[in-house]
Amino acid sequence: MTDNERMPVAIPIRKPLDARAWLLMVMLCLVWGIQQVAIKKVIGDIAPIMQLTLRFGIAAVFFAMVVLFREGRRAFTDGTLRSGLILGALFSLEFIFVGQSLKYTSAAHAVVFLYTSPIFTALGVRFLPDEHLNKAQWSGIAVAFAGTAVAFLGRHSPMHGLVLGDLLALLGGITWGASNVALRHGRIGSAIAPKTVMFQVAIATVVLWIFASFTHQNQVAFSQPAMLSIAFQTIVVSICSYLIWFWMLRHYLTSRLMLVSFLTPLFGVLFGAVLLGDKVDLNFGIGSMLVLAGILVVNAPQALWSWRPSRAAN
Repeated sequence: MTDNERMPVAIPIRKPLDARAWLLMVMLCLVWGIQQVAIKKVIGDIAPIMQLTLRFGIAAVFFAMVVLFREGRRAFTDGTLRSGLILGALFSLEFIFVGQSLKYTSAAHAVVFLYTSPIFTALGVRFLPDEHLNKAQWSGIAVAFAGTAVAFLGRHSPMHGLVLGDLLALLGGITWGASNVALRHGRIGSAIAPKTVMFQVAIATVVLWIFASFTHQNQVAFSQPAMLSIAFQTIVVSICSYLIWFWMLRHYLTSRLMLVSFLTPLFGVLFGAVLLGDKVDLNFGIGSMLVLAGILVVNAPQALWSWRPSRAAN
């Protein structure tokens, strides 16, 4: 173990969500929701796993240049390498599980089980003082997850291999939650956002390329729609949104951010209805209200607490 690895990690103080955090999270959920439509639009030209490989590869080059410019060779000798590799491995597994789940189950089922990740994140960080949730807030998580289930389950007929697909998507949610916990506990959590993203997308590029090659999913048809989709996924999703997300994970409470991410699949259905003609039914409306109620239950105590002093000061 090096001297750098023995040094205590400077853990940044994380706070409840404020107005800026809410605005950024809604924007992120919109972007992450529409990315599913972007992937589906060109699935005939490029397999989802290969789309992810391409976008992560381009993003990895960008972030590596940023990190090397800012930190030079010390970027890999400051004690973050080990936790960065772990984070990247978990990130890669998440996308393999989710990508493969879509071969066996519906997109609706996959997104429901993927967005169990806030539950596993909350379980993983519950022993940290600043991430503690009370009973009411745990009930908010349950309500939000139930709302997501109501919005998506039962909207599609059963598919062959449904149980296997659901299990793979659930593993994706567990792995996503584990990666958030790894970021929260590891030295990489104190690194700059570009460095955090670099580890994830660089390792994912290698792992997903190997997986795509062995499973014969590496064919690419360079059509104009495919290239536009990859450009959007790379610049907007893998560069801009990831930079914002990992900056927020350093400054705001992880469990609160993960709960608001429940909005992503709801936005995904809305974009699917507008751009792909997917049907939006009553379940979606009811589920949306339950998700919003759960988010309010978890975040309202912190919002009221931070609002009172400023009001008194006026």
